[in-house]
Amino acid sequence: MPNIEQFLTIKEEAEIVEAIRIAEGKTSGEIRVHIEQKCDIDVYEHALEVFHYLKMDNTIQRNGVLIYVAVDNKSFVIFGDQGINNSVGADFWNSTRDKISSQFKSGRFKQGLIDGIQEAGKALSLYFPWDHNDKDELDNTISKG
Repeated sequence: MPNIEQFLTIKEEAEIVEAIRIAEGKTSGEIRVHIEQKCDIDVYEHALEVFHYLKMDNTIQRNGVLIYVAVDNKSFVIFGDQGINNSVGADFWNSTRDKISSQFKSGRFKQGLIDGIQEAGKALSLYFPWDHNDKDELDNTISKG
């Protein structure tokens, strides 16, 4: 696997941030992408730590979605807060995981992340539609650890 600086190009990162912006334009939900070189503990447990560190559990409607990637581990986690988890079933998370995974297996990391963002955005817009009083509660940039 590439190192974290080579995982995505600057242009690809900009396209991912734009996909987040577009997805969030239809929902009060928040979507973040976090990329780390490697994870030395359980990837799911660490994604939960990152979720809290990024304050994704502080959204008003508890509708944040994190896509966490550990490059060296060849692993990723999609983690949704209580509000979105209570609204969608396991099938949603599994189908979103599968879409990301199929792109990642082909080395199309940018497209995998965009596919995941778009799927999360669709679900969020269904259960948490955008309202004119909504404000962007979290940064849309890709965070790295």
